[in-house]
Amino acid sequence: QARGQPPDARQHIRATQAKPILERFHTWLQATLRTLSKGSPLSKAIHYALKQWDALVAYVDNGYAELDNNSAERSLRPIALGRKNYLFAGSVAGGQRAAVLYSILGTAKLNSI
Repeated sequence: QARGQPPDARQHIRATQAKPILERFHTWLQATLRTLSKGSPLSKAIHYALKQWDALVAYVDNGYAELDNNSAERSLRPIALGRKNYLFAGSVAGGQRAAVLYSILGTAKLNSI
């Protein structure tokens, strides 16, 4: 629902919809952790999640932040698909020139040029 919205609208949607869910999840993590033995795999996973909590919820207060990196992954996909073909760029300098061209073309595509 927030995808494609301006940053201030995204931040509002996240604050009103995601934040309460994340708060309940945080409470559940803490309550569940108290019922587990220290060495259990679930206990370790919950400890890890709680240690990373601030980083996990940072996107809620930042409307500019994306939830995923799908757009970056999509932009790199053609390069990954053609990797074997690029072994034959001719030389190191040829490979560097190809990398510069890919960067220019990727930027142009992102800017709808």
